[in-house]
Amino acid sequence: MDETQDAVWPRGAKAAGAKPLAKRLDTLEGKTVAFLWDYMFRGDEIFPLIERELGAAYPGVKFIGYDNFGTTHGGGEREVIRKLPLDIETHGIDAIVSGMGC
Repeated sequence: MDETQDAVWPRGAKAAGAKPLAKRLDTLEGKTVAFLWDYMFRGDEIFPLIERELGAAYPGVKFIGYDNFGTTHGGGEREVIRKLPLDIETHGIDAIVSGMGC
């Protein structure tokens, strides 16, 4: 059998080019850090550990819990993401830790 078939690459063409990274904070000392979570995998266990360790390493760091925002997965995710810029401004958030489970 001398049959040939065309093959296609399963990944589509890139729709957007790479963008430069945002400026990084030089410290978390005195900053406000928010947690976002998709409520999928152990965030309720992991975020308190992150908060404890960052709190010990950076005096004056404040935390805004994931329960202030809602889930970043499922039916309400679009609304959570849509209002995120306003939440960042309202809470004076300097950094976000976003947890996603698979």
